[in-house]
Amino acid sequence: MDIDPRRLLILQAVAEAGSLAGAARILGHTPSAVSQQLNRLEQEAGTALAERGAGRRGQVELTAAGLVLARAGEALASTLAEAERQLAAVTGRARGPVTIGAVPGKVVTLAAETVALLARTRPELEPAVRETESGPGLADLRLGALDVLILTDDRTTAVALPPGCAARVIIEAEYRIAVPDDWEPPATAAELSGRPWIAAIPDSARGRCFARFAAEHGVVPSVEHLARNPYSVQALARARLGAVLVPRYLADALDNVIITDLPVTGSYLVRALYRTTPAAEAAVEAVQQAALRRAEHEVATGEYPREIAVKRLVDPSEQIPG
Repeated sequence: MDIDPRRLLILQAVAEAGSLAGAARILGHTPSAVSQQLNRLEQEAGTALAERGAGRRGQVELTAAGLVLARAGEALASTLAEAERQLAAVTGRARGPVTIGAVPGKVVTLAAETVALLARTRPELEPAVRETESGPGLADLRLGALDVLILTDDRTTAVALPPGCAARVIIEAEYRIAVPDDWEPPATAAELSGRPWIAAIPDSARGRCFARFAAEHGVVPSVEHLARNPYSVQALARARLGAVLVPRYLADALDNVIITDLPVTGSYLVRALYRTTPAAEAAVEAVQQAALRRAEHEVATGEYPREIAVKRLVDPSEQIPG
């Protein structure tokens, strides 16, 4: 049996996503390219590895043989990451290029300040920043095109780690509901049903949290204005266009709003996902230092009105189910 190990990584992505389209998003390929590689892997293995179209439309279910090779693909990804780590340990201190991906918005500022910090403290590294959306960023992290990905996330529905990667929570904040200051402050969440909302894209951290909040309280917006990044949220809130669910630190920065005490489950995270290599780990340490320096500066200048609590934050991937 002569199997191309790169196709095992593709099969593992299919197993993780449950569909060719989902695997394509993870890998940054087209669904047809994933399908072609899966067909070639089946030819190499001499057996069927997946059942297309099983169950829900577009779903792929792996056969027993497919599950065996998918587990081999996951082990391969972990082995490659560990080999990078050991090579760096043998050859000396981490050095060379390290690429940091950051989702659009204020996270890009954090990435930029991380690069500036690394230039002063780790000159042997060659950091670069790449702005990216979460989906393509995860695919690039999996394939090694990114070493670190800084993204925003929701603790209750956190993004799963790609094989061979680890994660660290950089910032955690509680959620708050803010409403225009010319509204009567709501006593219950249900009172916000039928009112306009400043919404987020569904698969974003805020979007996932709002879906949970709306389901828990039966909230149905009359109008949904879409704001993708914090700057858009601030502009729409300033215009008093609707209620909005945001992390506490962003709520404090909004104009023309009342911050309510309505409870919202979960918490908002800024996470650094990274390949377990010495260069990536050094970059993540710098991300954390840059975030702390930024927070201290904002408190000292009055830009942020509250004290910052500094403590170790547990990443969702570290939590024990149940």
